[in-house]
Amino acid sequence: MSSGQTPGRRPRVVIIGSGFGGLFAAQRLRKAPVDLTLVAKTTHHLFQPLLYQVATGILSPGEIAPATREILRHQENTRVVLGEVTDVDLDARTVTSTVLGRTTVLAYDELIVAAGAGQSYFGNDHFAEYAPGMKSIDDALELRGRIFGAFELAELATDPAEIDRLLTFIVVGAGPTGVEMAGQIAELARRTLHRDFTTIDPSSARVILLDAAPQVLPPFGPLGQKAHKRLNEIGIEVQLGAMVTDVDADGIVVKDGDGHQRRIHAATKIWAAGVQASPLGAQLGEQSGAAVDRAGRISVLSDLTLPGHPEVHVVGDMISLDRLPGVAQVAIQGGRFAADAITARTAGRPTAPEFHYHDKGSMATISRFSAVAQVGKLKLSGFLAWMMWLVVHLAYIVGFRSRVTTVLHWMVSFLGRGRSERVATQQQVYGRLALEELGPDFEVSKAGGQHHHGEPVDVTGRQSA
Repeated sequence: MSSGQTPGRRPRVVIIGSGFGGLFAAQRLRKAPVDLTLVAKTTHHLFQPLLYQVATGILSPGEIAPATREILRHQENTRVVLGEVTDVDLDARTVTSTVLGRTTVLAYDELIVAAGAGQSYFGNDHFAEYAPGMKSIDDALELRGRIFGAFELAELATDPAEIDRLLTFIVVGAGPTGVEMAGQIAELARRTLHRDFTTIDPSSARVILLDAAPQVLPPFGPLGQKAHKRLNEIGIEVQLGAMVTDVDADGIVVKDGDGHQRRIHAATKIWAAGVQASPLGAQLGEQSGAAVDRAGRISVLSDLTLPGHPEVHVVGDMISLDRLPGVAQVAIQGGRFAADAITARTAGRPTAPEFHYHDKGSMATISRFSAVAQVGKLKLSGFLAWMMWLVVHLAYIVGFRSRVTTVLHWMVSFLGRGRSERVATQQQVYGRLALEELGPDFEVSKAGGQHHHGEPVDVTGRQSA
């Protein structure tokens, strides 16, 4: 029984976040004798590695973002709550979340924090206005509108310089996300759209992948050089040792290794460089005394708990431990480890003293039928690596329906030339900027939200969440 738990009452477990760490932890606790509440700022579980395929018209949002309630609907001990967690009180053992002016306070006996990470602009947050990241469905839909919209506007333009600007696409960050995004934009221009316009030639689009690092896919070693070569073969300009110093509506300013600055004119910029852990990491660090690094990741003990708080488990992109990478498998394995520890603690059994990560490899697609994969000492590139990438990603897409429709859309895109999801609207492109301009009060008033003044109140009306 957890310390502080009332005798005769089932332990209350709260999970923050519906990503890989939070969802897999919740599923692991489906038969545990606990009352479980999962609170997240979205109503879906996002399969983030395939966001770039939503942005480039291959997949629909629903295929990579099934509803969390639907996934967990058969777990009788589980409740799903919508809300962005704004406060965790380690002493009071409460979690406070808000959504559209409504505040919810959840008490816990055991807590799993799996709030993930967002895009990092390395202190230049104003870049986000012109260079959206790739961390949410909203980001992917906005980018879809920007990418397809650039071709439409180029068809209308008469000034050659403006056409060049509209048909120039810059992807910042040569990690897996950036490489995959650049590859799909190139294929979109050269295979899917090249016969769809009468005035412009989409295949003449310029796709630039740039990074301050000296190599494409640095963690992949020699495979990064093969990826670089393949990117060049499909017409992508790879610019390394190039640091972005400014971003605006018309393009970017780049500083090369020799100190020379230059400007690249481009209408569409995509930011795929760097991540910043959830602000909850800094909050937990302040209360527990645990160190927090520059990326907002919190140092946890070897069993993924906070110093002095064995009831608080932190998993996924939020943690700093043994230089673990920010990949889905770390979150999945960490979430399951934390769930097993909670099951053991509530049963009065000893918990595993250390979390051991089992590296299942890394992979990234470059283009149709081409990828790189690194699994232990095995290094693959080309078609075989691409097939491995397909199998692995299908295995982790949640839900039979999602797998079937994903395969169908992949067949349309990879075997043919089409894209099943080319719908793009002005609302997708400008919605984020409009909401930021109007502010949170507009969101609350238009959605019929409540305003709470003073101390937050518990609106759940339940003793056991």
